[in-house]
Amino acid sequence: MLFQVEMDVNIPLDFDPEEAAAIKAREKAYSQGLQESGKWRHIWRVAGQYSNLSIFDVESSEELHGILMGLPLYPFMTMRVTALCRHPSSVREDDS
Repeated sequence: MLFQVEMDVNIPLDFDPEEAAAIKAREKAYSQGLQESGKWRHIWRVAGQYSNLSIFDVESSEELHGILMGLPLYPFMTMRVTALCRHPSSVREDDS
C-alpha cells in the first residue's frame, strides 16, 4: 500500500539545542534505515519550510502508523496522510 505523508516539524525555539541535535540524528538514522528497506520510498524537502513530503510503501495502515509513531521527531510533527493507488493511465509498472 502506498501512502503520501506530509510532515511539518515545529521544534519550540526554546528547546535545548543539544537535545534537538540528538533527536535529529536519531531521526536521520531511523528514516535512512526505512529508506534502505524500501518502506520509505521517497522523501522530498518542501522548499522554505521545515517540512517534507514522503511516499511510504507498506503492508497496511497499521504498519504505517507504527513507523510514524516511531519517528524521533514525532512529538514535534503535524502530519497529513493520504492513501494512494495506481492510476490507470500510468505508464510505470512500479508505482503500485
